[in-house]
Amino acid sequence: MSRLADAGVHIVMITGDHPGTAESMARELGVLDGRRVVTGAELDDLDDRALDELLPEVGVVARGAPVHKVRVVQAFQRLGRTVAMTGDGANDAPAIRLADLGIAFGTRATPAARAAADLVVTDDRLETVLAALVEGRAMWASVRQALAILVGGNLGEIAFTLLGAAATGTSPLTARQLLLVNLFTDLAPAMAVALRPPHPEAAERMLHEGPEVSLGTALTQEMVCRAVATTVGATLGWLAARFTGRAGRARTVALVALVGAQLGQTLVAGGRSRSIAISSLGSMAALAAVVQTPVVSQFFGCTPLGPIAWGIALSAAAAATVSSLFLPPLIARVHAAVPERRPAASPS
Repeated sequence: MSRLADAGVHIVMITGDHPGTAESMARELGVLDGRRVVTGAELDDLDDRALDELLPEVGVVARGAPVHKVRVVQAFQRLGRTVAMTGDGANDAPAIRLADLGIAFGTRATPAARAAADLVVTDDRLETVLAALVEGRAMWASVRQALAILVGGNLGEIAFTLLGAAATGTSPLTARQLLLVNLFTDLAPAMAVALRPPHPEAAERMLHEGPEVSLGTALTQEMVCRAVATTVGATLGWLAARFTGRAGRARTVALVALVGAQLGQTLVAGGRSRSIAISSLGSMAALAAVVQTPVVSQFFGCTPLGPIAWGIALSAAAAATVSSLFLPPLIARVHAAVPERRPAASPS
């Protein structure tokens, strides 16, 4: 129960027991957490609006009947909450059916509760519900990272292209080369990130994910971090190659540095995920094959690179990857320093 509460789940116990017994059980389970104990009779005296105002402060409903369970579920839904209802009896079935996620505990559940539920827990363990919550919350982390790869990486490509065009009058990369960048950075690596299962060791961290936490500010900061690091890596590689060789060679070095910077960040974000490592390293190997194969390289406007050029490109990509580890706190500090704009009040 405490792990669910730590994950931001508001737990309300609805029972037919006496208020004193219900409160004692709730304290032992850690459900109350400073919230109130009310009775079904008290809920009967409240209209829907008053019930909506009261429920955020409630931890236990004692002397509760099936109608009270239904009213509690409906009230939380009116408040914009995602509601899960657990139970095993026929009297729980209406609320289980009405909830956004109905959960029946299998071995003890009546046929009515099973039929009404969206999820049947066959081992009757609360830990199984917790594992399902971890997997659901992990989806939001994967969505955030996949969006950061797609949007943040593309923003970095745009920034690098604009910087190069401002400096030389032409784009550092051709249209075909930009297609290569998207092919090797947005396809397999982004899919591997989006589809990876949650790592067991990250279960506690995954419990704190969710649309309110994973998207919004967190997503914006991750996209900005990736865009900045990608721009830095590609620009470093391009400038170093421009000062040490021909423009065609510099263009190819910039391509490798740009792809390498994005794949390096994807590897860091993927941790020990085997699928992300294989997709990222496989994409880099495919890029190397394209660059070093004369006919294919010429088709994409590249030139085969020597050891020094590869060293420049990979060093720039590595520098960008390392910088991405230090950028998040800096970006968060800048974001906190920028005053939030509030919409002007319209005249009445």
